[in-house]
Amino acid sequence: MRPVLVVVGGLPGVGKSTIASLLAERSGTPYLRVDRIEQAIVEWSTLQHPIGPAGYAVAHALATEQLRLGLDVVVECVNPLAVTRDAWPGTASEAGAAVVEVEVVCSDSAEHRRRVQSRPSDVTGLQKPAWTQIMGLEYEPWTRDHLVLDSALLDAGVAAGRIIEEQQRARGIRH
Repeated sequence: MRPVLVVVGGLPGVGKSTIASLLAERSGTPYLRVDRIEQAIVEWSTLQHPIGPAGYAVAHALATEQLRLGLDVVVECVNPLAVTRDAWPGTASEAGAAVVEVEVVCSDSAEHRRRVQSRPSDVTGLQKPAWTQIMGLEYEPWTRDHLVLDSALLDAGVAAGRIIEEQQRARGIRH
């Protein structure tokens, strides 16, 4: 069967890590988290945050390798710019895989802010961005069809289930 690359993006604090990790757990899919990759690069090199495209480059290389092995891959990253988003379909195509692009949003700004201000970092050594930093982040609108999941309206389990349905559609499996 054709492997599927699932790319889960969105602003920090919207719930994408929660959804992506649950998706990976439920589907038995390798999970690549750009935050974790970037923090490992900082810890093991002379680079400091922000490290530029290095974390994304590593994620693309690892995803390509897994997809070529016939495995689905879940990648979770902010994916804020068209240039970062545009590279993922190319990675999938290069590996002969389908791609499912997901944007997680939180339509309730008070809830989004509460999450940002109250969440601990689950990546050792990584300092999570503050609310003001997130609000100042350059985040370009998406220009092509993709799955949008609102974490203010859906719990993580339902969101992961919807992504699994999209994975199966991308592979050509119908329910």
